[in-house]
Amino acid sequence: MITLIILSLIFFLILALIRFDLAIMAIIVGLPSYLIRFQLLGIPLTFLEAMILISFAVWFCGNVIPNFKTWFKKRKERTPYPFSYEIIGLIIVSFISVAIAKFSSESLGIWKAYFFEPILLYILVLNTLKKKNDLNKIFLALLISAIGVILVAIFQKITGQFIFNDFWTQEETRRVVSWFGYPNAIGLYLAPLTMVFLGWFFSLPLKQNLIKSLGKIILLLTIIGSVAAIYFARSEGALIGLSAGLLVFGLISGRRQRIATFILAAILVGTIFLSAPLKNYTELKLGLNDLSGQIRERQWKETIAMLSGPKFISGAGLSKYQEAIQPYHQEGIFFNSDNLPNFDEQLRESAELRAKYWQPVEIYLYPHNIFLNFWTELGLLGALLFSWLIVKYLFISFKLSISYLRDKKPEKYLSLGLMCAMIVIVIHGLVDVPYFKNDLSAMFFIFLALLGVLNLNKKYEHKLN
Repeated sequence: MITLIILSLIFFLILALIRFDLAIMAIIVGLPSYLIRFQLLGIPLTFLEAMILISFAVWFCGNVIPNFKTWFKKRKERTPYPFSYEIIGLIIVSFISVAIAKFSSESLGIWKAYFFEPILLYILVLNTLKKKNDLNKIFLALLISAIGVILVAIFQKITGQFIFNDFWTQEETRRVVSWFGYPNAIGLYLAPLTMVFLGWFFSLPLKQNLIKSLGKIILLLTIIGSVAAIYFARSEGALIGLSAGLLVFGLISGRRQRIATFILAAILVGTIFLSAPLKNYTELKLGLNDLSGQIRERQWKETIAMLSGPKFISGAGLSKYQEAIQPYHQEGIFFNSDNLPNFDEQLRESAELRAKYWQPVEIYLYPHNIFLNFWTELGLLGALLFSWLIVKYLFISFKLSISYLRDKKPEKYLSLGLMCAMIVIVIHGLVDVPYFKNDLSAMFFIFLALLGVLNLNKKYEHKLN
């Protein structure tokens, strides 16, 4: 296995030396390749990490080192990287969190995989996008990656194969996992990309030649397939986040879309209120009254209790959440799965009921809330820094969308798709972990790079005018 991995990486190195843009596209296509893990000289790596490190070494040796004197002298003339101050702050804060975790191998590994290497990829993507048309290369790479995830998910839905969980494999309770080990990973990966693809789809001209029209059909099928895969995974948080993203996209993208969105939203809301089962289901999910919701509420209470103590400022440190939460953890909850009346009173009076409705709860890697995730891992300053970065991203993308909308340019859909992708991440992140995973952290910084390029192009257009 290791021989095959090394040969593949040698081939990738040759590709990076010959066609650097294709190498970057290969990294993006291969975001799920973090699942291929190995050790090199005793250092644990994933295939995704190795591709990023090789590409950065090729770029640095080929572009920075030979021109270092010129590069250093002209540093004031160069356009700074978008979000540069926030990213520098993030590197510092995340490394401080490694120190808080006492430089454990786990914390260093997480810092490397979730912060350092995604930021390297951000730099590579920005330096690859020399022209506006290069954006399509990144979108195409994301599209191919999504298609791979979708095809495996649909195959699993039809056959039930390669789902290594007996409960999820059964037809009546089937939940697909695609390349990943758990269903929600599909929603975390595909839901933001669906909004990016939707923006790309609407940005393309209506009248095209046969080949480009076929490409647009494939893009539309990928959007539909993404929603289907998320549904087959039963990733409810992703579906809610995607609904919020679609709502915002429809309301901002234009007058016709706004009218259609109002009509569809009214039909949906009316259907929910008129259908008792749908209304009860919606109340159950939004009120976090089902088992998963109750478990998350318990997690949040325990996490807040932990953060209310000495770790209020520092957080737990990278990779140390499970250890820090242990003294505050309740081993289970009583869940009223049968909706019994006066449930608490009946529990106090019946040992049999207490045994029946007791649900054990494990200690998860993260608190399953986007703000608490960052707070526990990076401390309060890290959580505030990430919040600021997300707010700034949303503000820039909204401003760009309105500006392009006013100028009647198709780029409005690209910036709007990127904005709604972040909305999906935030909404889904209220009940899940949309960043602390190799592919998701890399995707986050790819979105930052794409928005940064659009914003720089807009500023350049203003200078010309």
